[in-house]
Amino acid sequence: MSLRYYIFLRDVLLLALTAFGGPQAHIALMFKLLVDKRRYLTEQELIELNALCSILPGPTSTQTITAIGFKIGGPNLAYLTLLVWILPAASTMAVAALAISYLQQQGISLNFLRFIQPMAVGFVAYAAYMINVKVVHTKTAILLMVISAILAYFFHSPWVFPVLLIAGGAITALRFRQHPQEKDKKLHIQWANFILYVAVLVAAAVIGGATSSLPVRLFENFYRNGSLVFGGGQVLVPLLYTEFVDFKSYLTGEEFLSGFAIVQALPGPTFSFCSFVGGLAMRQYGVLGQLLGSFVATVGIFLPGTFLIFFVIRFWDELKKYRVVRASLEGISAVSSGMVVAAAILLYHPIENTPLNFGIVAATFCLLLFTRIPAPVLILSGLGLGFVL
Repeated sequence: MSLRYYIFLRDVLLLALTAFGGPQAHIALMFKLLVDKRRYLTEQELIELNALCSILPGPTSTQTITAIGFKIGGPNLAYLTLLVWILPAASTMAVAALAISYLQQQGISLNFLRFIQPMAVGFVAYAAYMINVKVVHTKTAILLMVISAILAYFFHSPWVFPVLLIAGGAITALRFRQHPQEKDKKLHIQWANFILYVAVLVAAAVIGGATSSLPVRLFENFYRNGSLVFGGGQVLVPLLYTEFVDFKSYLTGEEFLSGFAIVQALPGPTFSFCSFVGGLAMRQYGVLGQLLGSFVATVGIFLPGTFLIFFVIRFWDELKKYRVVRASLEGISAVSSGMVVAAAILLYHPIENTPLNFGIVAATFCLLLFTRIPAPVLILSGLGLGFVL
């Protein structure tokens, strides 16, 4: 493996250890490190990859950084990128699942995390601003951004996300004649990863329905959720709450919300929250059972999106040569930016609307916009204030 690949994996690890604030904030940090500083790809390439991953079900930021690894070094580097990106947060959440019972028994409050959630909203608001600056340049794009933000705000069904993205792309695709034609368009689709995706989905459903094995059923549950969730971790969390707290009672509401508070304080993919849920779901089987639960939940939630991005990324560069596809990217990018705006507003709703919390959101946004203070320093400062105050 070349030195460039090692440097890239080191940068991915740095992101995995410092990328706080959810998928939208992750993209903003990818712009800073992978585009502006390292120039592994252009701004437009990252915007297009993020828009593509937003259309697919699964964890958007994880798929995006995996796709970047694929563009730089092919499938082997992409697999390593995926592992390096996932492992820190997933391992931490697995440990958190082991520790949560002890914390409850000792009466230790998680109140020290209370400043982290408004700070995360500030990260997302900053991401919304930066992405809008980069992708919204025409009157059509502005209109699509505003409409998609309003619809994403009022309609929370996961199917709203792909519908809006496809609709936005279709609107700007009508102007395909404004784009120059390209020759040598040869679209060759390799179906292996898509077949694997469907085969595992069907097999997990059949085996999960036929067996009483909890690990198998957990894998099926998380694989199904990973196959159906569009829009990132913010969409996944309410679905997990309904299934694992309300319906199956694997966790209490207090445990679930405690885990969600912890994952908000961690860098890396929000989907790593599933490691926590899977671990607590198998607590009756002891430490090894909890570790197994965390493992099957993590594999189950990340595998569908991985299959799909490996399927699409192989012919993405050829697909972009078609004028209709290139024209549609403007609408898809504008709609994506509108969704980030809606996410910033929606994420603020669960937080108590006090002058302090609103001030934390505004201060985080301004510090990110006007200073070079690293994200980890901001988060650690928030944690420190939570302990002191």
